[in-house]
Amino acid sequence: MTTVGEFMTTRLVTMDGNDTLTAAAQEMRDSAIGDVVVTDGDNVVGIVTDRDITVRGVAEDRNPATTRLNEITSKDVVTVSQYDDAVAAADLMRTYAVRRLPVIEEGRLVGLVSMGDLAVEREPQSVLADISADDPNN
Repeated sequence: MTTVGEFMTTRLVTMDGNDTLTAAAQEMRDSAIGDVVVTDGDNVVGIVTDRDITVRGVAEDRNPATTRLNEITSKDVVTVSQYDDAVAAADLMRTYAVRRLPVIEEGRLVGLVSMGDLAVEREPQSVLADISADDPNN
């Protein structure tokens, strides 16, 4: 059995729910990532992606300089443990139609597993794995 902890991403960027969309977009640009984990203190309250900023923020005519992450964050966060089976994590993604799962241990964020991570681990010859394993082009 392959566990989530064997291939999860541990290079995480977290931001407070009161941070702005602009701040999140700048952090994503500077860190060459496509998402930030939104927290309230030590608690994970959601994930905001570059697509969320575009679709739930800009396309809805919200001001990115004043709109807070907690205004566009999905509140129902599905999480996994680093000891969970990779297939079970993929099933959760399919069931809840999410592409990323925070990895939580003893109430603390320790990683993030994405659909791309699963593809690289489970189907390394797939197109998604190839794209996910490549260096960012931005």
